Amino acid sequence: MTRNRLHYSPRRHWMNDPNGLVFHNGRYHLYYQYNPYGVDPGNMCWGHASSTDLITWEEHPVAIWCNDEEEIYSGSVVVDVGSTSGFGTPERPAFIALYTSLSKETRNQAQSLAYSLDEGMTWTKFQGNPVLDRDSTQFRDPKVIRWDGPDESYWVMVAVEADRQEVHFYRSEDLLAWRHLSVFGPEGAIGGLWECPDLFPLRVEASGERCWVLLVSIYPGGVAGGSGTQYFVGVFDGQVFIPEERSPLVSGDDDEGLRELSWLDHGRDCYAGVTFSGLAEADRTLIAWMSNWDYARTMPAEPSRGTMTLARRLSLVEVRGRRVLRQEPVLPRTTWYDCGETVIEGIWRVPISLASAVVVDLTVHVGDATGVEARLRHEEDGTGGVVVRFDTRSQEVRIDRAAVADGIDRQFAGVDRAVRWSGSQRLSLRIVLDARTIELFADDGVVTLTDLVRTADGASGLSIAAVGGTAVIESLRIGSFAEVGLSARPQASLPAVGAAGVASCSRGQTTGIIDTIGERP
Repeated sequence: MTRNRLHYSPRRHWMNDPNGLVFHNGRYHLYYQYNPYGVDPGNMCWGHASSTDLITWEEHPVAIWCNDEEEIYSGSVVVDVGSTSGFGTPERPAFIALYTSLSKETRNQAQSLAYSLDEGMTWTKFQGNPVLDRDSTQFRDPKVIRWDGPDESYWVMVAVEADRQEVHFYRSEDLLAWRHLSVFGPEGAIGGLWECPDLFPLRVEASGERCWVLLVSIYPGGVAGGSGTQYFVGVFDGQVFIPEERSPLVSGDDDEGLRELSWLDHGRDCYAGVTFSGLAEADRTLIAWMSNWDYARTMPAEPSRGTMTLARRLSLVEVRGRRVLRQEPVLPRTTWYDCGETVIEGIWRVPISLASAVVVDLTVHVGDATGVEARLRHEEDGTGGVVVRFDTRSQEVRIDRAAVADGIDRQFAGVDRAVRWSGSQRLSLRIVLDARTIELFADDGVVTLTDLVRTADGASGLSIAAVGGTAVIESLRIGSFAEVGLSARPQASLPAVGAAGVASCSRGQTTGIIDTIGERP
């Protein structure tokens, strides 16, 4: 069944962490933690969806099933193009999944293998499982990569001892026998269990220097509370990972200390993110689970419970002497409505009704204002909705979802915040919004905040306010994704298009309507 959804979620039942992201023969495969029997976590199997563009997903039958002996926890997939495992052939290489097998009898977690000979559609568990067992109840989430060094090439597995906040590195020639290499951690945030590691190279955009990035998710103890994902930038020589900056150990209640660390996302709902194998280094792409273990079990089920973030292209940039991740959302074909430049003092109601799924690109010079506030999908009287704020003194970008938290777990309401790296008076925001989610990318994606929201049906207003002074909106573009079946509102809810091909947008200004292809799939 083909799903026209901006964010992937299964037709029904429970979903959490993405697993086994792999690209092969023009198709992106997304496996994920899935309960095929209900909307609560349990009976963990691997669900499966695939896409040719990271936008429209086709949901497939369950890929790897649990049974009376084991549940199928998180892991990864590689295409064994050299047939090192003995499964498949060079002409028809096998997909190899390394996953955590949770023993229902002992509760031990060990790493097991399954293989597919039909490009990931059906799977067979290896009869010699598990392939790696430390006799531990907290050893999980293997991510496998191919190390191609100057003298030799082999497989590397990155997995965690979750309650010890350790990342363990292993080596294998055949994906079946594994030898321990090294340990990283504890380091940085240690207020909870470490989970879902990932390791990959990226080049710094300005210098071209090649660095390695290590992602580690944590729950609890994330920067916004509950679930979160920290990252480290450093070097990896095929055996040992060494960060270029050492991080102090930070507990979950040390708010100031947590904010000094490097986080993939500063919102509440971006967890267990991992990247696709099989892509070129310059196309490094990540998807994360869009929820938080603080309240994931109590979120409404409609009729599924769980969704994924947009796919995000990753790059490394240097800001104020520090290497930081930049994230660029992959968007579908977008029709843009360009509103031009506007000077605002106080509240400006933007005369465009937001469709059910939109992208808002805003660049504002804050001038002498102490802050700027955008209220999205508010009621006709200007109340409610999701509020994005920027405070010039603290240099914080914030998402406030308190007004859309009625009827949801008490931990859901609140304000998430992130300090900008640039410190500039010019703020650029890309906000991707639908009725249930908001993903905010500030300063060209160097700062991100991701949150679940629940906006009221029919609420579509947009207003922008300058707080304590005057600000200049240098550009405002609003993009519609109607062609992916997401807009529940008719096209007439957007500005009327005249014979000259322009739309009235604000204060006598006019704008052309521009069709563009969104970020490349």
